[in-house]
Amino acid sequence: MVELKNDRYLRALEKKPVDMTPVWMMRQAGRYLPEYRATREKAGDFMSLCKNAELACEVTLQPLERYPLDAAILFSDILTIPDAMGQGLYFSQGEGPKFQKVITSRNDVEQLPIPDPEQELGYVMNAVRTIRTALNGKVPLIGFSGSPWTLATYMIEGGSTKTFSNTKKLMYSDPQTLHMLLDKLADSVILYLNAQIAAGAQSVMIFDTWGGVLSPNNYKAFSLAYMNKIVSKLTRENEGRKVPVTLFTKNGGMWIEEIADTGCDAVGLDWTIDIANAKQRVGDRVALQGNMDPGVLLGSPETIRNEVKRILNSFGTGAGHVFNLGHGITPDVDPENAGVFINAVHEFSKPIHSK
Repeated sequence: MVELKNDRYLRALEKKPVDMTPVWMMRQAGRYLPEYRATREKAGDFMSLCKNAELACEVTLQPLERYPLDAAILFSDILTIPDAMGQGLYFSQGEGPKFQKVITSRNDVEQLPIPDPEQELGYVMNAVRTIRTALNGKVPLIGFSGSPWTLATYMIEGGSTKTFSNTKKLMYSDPQTLHMLLDKLADSVILYLNAQIAAGAQSVMIFDTWGGVLSPNNYKAFSLAYMNKIVSKLTRENEGRKVPVTLFTKNGGMWIEEIADTGCDAVGLDWTIDIANAKQRVGDRVALQGNMDPGVLLGSPETIRNEVKRILNSFGTGAGHVFNLGHGITPDVDPENAGVFINAVHEFSKPIHSK
């Protein structure tokens, strides 16, 4: 087993002291990087890139070659599980993900298989193993999955949506069927994340991208309950070290206490909540990840540095902060600005941690 040279990301998630605040970016391997665009072109299309372990490894490592990031995140997609269930994921040019099959009835849900992560999703595990070997202990590797609620919305809508009409219609007219789908997805996510951990992921994250479109009661019943189930059944130690779990609900700032109650190690925050307020509310129960607006990266270097400083000062002293954007970096960001952001986090956080 290769020793981890930089473990400040894992230490921060465990609320242990660090020499500086660790930083990584959601979608750090992505279209803002010219080298990523070149590799994707070589692969032919997005799913071919995901399914080729060597190329998935290549794009995972590209941002680490440019920037002093404190973690790598597996290059994959949140919709791999529905695809492995036979829904037929595809990407149209210039559009978001779409599915050939759509869930419309209880019978559709009953027919869904629970994928074997080393069979139908074996390409993801191959990517994890390949990346972990290539990292050679440089930084930890983060594995991830979409939340059951978020995956269900894509499976019912057939792709992206602004209204979630079909999903909410099912929720209000036939909640039992929706719960059956969410339960199957939760079981699939448990197997999937545990397989990623066995393959070498040193931390895992659940992206609940669309939890924030629910009312408080429905959020707890249709999203949080299933993330709670997943957290309770994940492998929490591997290779002699804790495997921390981060839950991220976009627009979920009103529910951070309930998210912390799941037993996760960290709560991801978007930019709509002040991190000082979040820290006050969750206390010492969990670490916090976040939470700069990705739009700040479209500003000047001075603006970026000032916002990094403001968020660090808002969090204040003490352990348990992983700096990140409040959502994924956007394709229109200048790679130089991403570098300004990452360097500013390290520069301005060093004096905070030496207090």
